[in-house]
Amino acid sequence: MNRGGSSPSAAANYLLCTNCRKVLRKDKRIRVSQPLTRGPSAFIPEKEVVQANTVDERTNFLVEEYSTSGRLDNITQVMSLHTQYLESFLRSQFYMLRMDGPLPLPYRHYIAIMAAARHRCSYLINMHVDEFLKTGGIPEWLNGLEYVPQRLKNLNEINKLLAHRPWLITKEHIQKLVKTGENNWSLPELVHAVVLLTHYHALASFVFGSGINPERDPEISNGFRLISVNNFCVCDLANDNSIENTFTGTIFNINSIQHYLICELEALMERMKRLQEERDDEEASQEEMTTRFEKEKKESLFVVSGDTFHSFPHSDFEDDMIVTSDVSRYIEDPGFGYEDFARRGEEHLPTFRAQDYTWENHGFSLVNRLYSDIGHLLDEKFRMVYNLTYNTMATHEDVDTTMLRRALFNYVHCMFGIRYDDYDYGEVNQLLERSLKVYIKTVTCYPERTTKRMYDSYWRQFKHSEKVHVNLLLMEARMQAELLYALRAITRHLT
Repeated sequence: MNRGGSSPSAAANYLLCTNCRKVLRKDKRIRVSQPLTRGPSAFIPEKEVVQANTVDERTNFLVEEYSTSGRLDNITQVMSLHTQYLESFLRSQFYMLRMDGPLPLPYRHYIAIMAAARHRCSYLINMHVDEFLKTGGIPEWLNGLEYVPQRLKNLNEINKLLAHRPWLITKEHIQKLVKTGENNWSLPELVHAVVLLTHYHALASFVFGSGINPERDPEISNGFRLISVNNFCVCDLANDNSIENTFTGTIFNINSIQHYLICELEALMERMKRLQEERDDEEASQEEMTTRFEKEKKESLFVVSGDTFHSFPHSDFEDDMIVTSDVSRYIEDPGFGYEDFARRGEEHLPTFRAQDYTWENHGFSLVNRLYSDIGHLLDEKFRMVYNLTYNTMATHEDVDTTMLRRALFNYVHCMFGIRYDDYDYGEVNQLLERSLKVYIKTVTCYPERTTKRMYDSYWRQFKHSEKVHVNLLLMEARMQAELLYALRAITRHLT
């Protein structure tokens, strides 16, 4: 979104939508309807999701057992394309929101609101505003952070860092929160809060990456809800940017398009086969592996988040990101966002070597000790999404997709400065095409910028369920990366 108008005063009051070119007033409130036929996702045809839900009784059972809202919401409907994973997700989310734990129930939902607000995810904010009130939350708190207890306000800094630059979290941030005094956090409370923050930052990535539509409000006439919109046009709502299909307006006929897509898929299959053969023949040295990681980390700098923003310098874009009033009340420092870990011209930040502080050997035991059983639930969820496979790739069956899943997971961690010594990062460049990298970086680092065009532009032969699997991998990789930085800081505080 860039400013429109012919004078400074006009520029201050109006924005120009880069998608539909409409001129928009700032701070405008519009009525947005949610048609009954639109389905849970703006990216996925409704019939595909509905078919999955109607044939799977397991989904209905899971919703009855573990859904905090008591209904089949849009997130759950899209996740139900992968029922095995959905069970792990719902169980862990239910545990952190409803089961015994260090934090009172209203605190849990307010922390979810604070986390979702970092990415302006009105879908999650609306959901947890309702849950906050249902669990006895004080309505006045919903007026903004100035109305909440100081100890909740004190989470602002760690919320901000976890959401955008988790590598900056230090033991001093932890010490500041747990210091003695009336507003201090106990370590179990803080771990519970960190788990919630990381969960909802990552879930915002899934919401935007999957084009989750707003829930239809049955209590409002015709399903209309007033939504406060500043720099978003109606075409942006729920991520449906109404951008033409990638091939619209081209001279290709349908046969040549299909031929191109088939060739694209076959080329990816061939690269996977070749990489496996090279891996079997000769293993790269540690020195070479380090070099390849550094190369991939630096190259991620040039993966620009979203084709609609290519023409704008970074600082100009930030000036245009004016947060809606409904969201800004829940955050401080709204201009603070993701910056590349390997940013040019800055002092080099030390890489987080995954072997020095792993989830399996360090993070899991710490989180489980301070917040009983959540470690087991999170570990099951991480393992489930990482190992989930149907041994298919688009139209091909009996395919080992391990290499592809690992590349997706590790590329997310690479952008957060986390390196695995035993992984050859040369595989990332071989397996992840540029349009997919743009999508991954956007969904992971700036999810609110995701568009339907980005979703449509990669893996065009693949099923929607396979793209949802990609989003599940990105979500869990992001959550684990944030957790690793936070738990490492807590460990350093304890030692």
